[in-house]
Amino acid sequence: MGRARRARKIAAAAAYGGGIGAAGIGFVGLLGFGVLRVEALLARRIVGQPLSGAPDDDAVYGAGLGEPVQLLLLGDSSAAGMGADKAQQTVGAIIANGVSALGGRPVRLTNVAVIGAESSGLEVQLATALDEVARPDVAVILIGANDVTHRIDKSIAVRHLEQTVRALRAIECQVVVGTCPDLGTIEPVAQPLRLLARRWSRDLAAAQTVAVVEAGGRTVSLADLLGHEFAARSREMFSHDQFHPSPPG
Repeated sequence: MGRARRARKIAAAAAYGGGIGAAGIGFVGLLGFGVLRVEALLARRIVGQPLSGAPDDDAVYGAGLGEPVQLLLLGDSSAAGMGADKAQQTVGAIIANGVSALGGRPVRLTNVAVIGAESSGLEVQLATALDEVARPDVAVILIGANDVTHRIDKSIAVRHLEQTVRALRAIECQVVVGTCPDLGTIEPVAQPLRLLARRWSRDLAAAQTVAVVEAGGRTVSLADLLGHEFAARSREMFSHDQFHPSPPG
């Protein structure tokens, strides 16, 4: 089954409440759960100690005329900025500065992303964000890696994401989703687990794209945009824990 067909099947299961398995059980069975379990344990031993947290990047960025653009950031540790040394290096700050430079207006960033979050946590994040900003202009969502590593059923993960996008679009907020990154680029993960991580993460990303577009949002494929860079320059692009992106990453 091709990735596009799998993506449509996952998205359809999400829409109708079905489940098609957390990560392709038939394929996993062929390789053997025992091998995967050993590889996962080895990867956890190799990956460094978790980073202590992320910089607080809630602020107004840039300058210009008019009221600030209200930008929300939701998602997991990548959205929270884990791996950055200071606020100006976070994904949120980089996006806010870029939007300000292109639009000629200041940008107020409200970051409610939670380290370790799965897609099921997006609804709570959105409620928290709307308590702070009643009328956001745009929301950026980075989510999916923890759904893969925690073996969450892809259709369930996609359903939570789709519901969040629809809720934002209902209040006329534009939505951009950075889909699940390619987890096959993480060096401490050995084969065959790395191969499976790549397949699972790319399948989830494809299904996220289908669901988000149908819900009225836009997507950016982080795997296609950045996967090669992280694979080719892993020592530079990953932090010392060998899992989260570094400031250059």
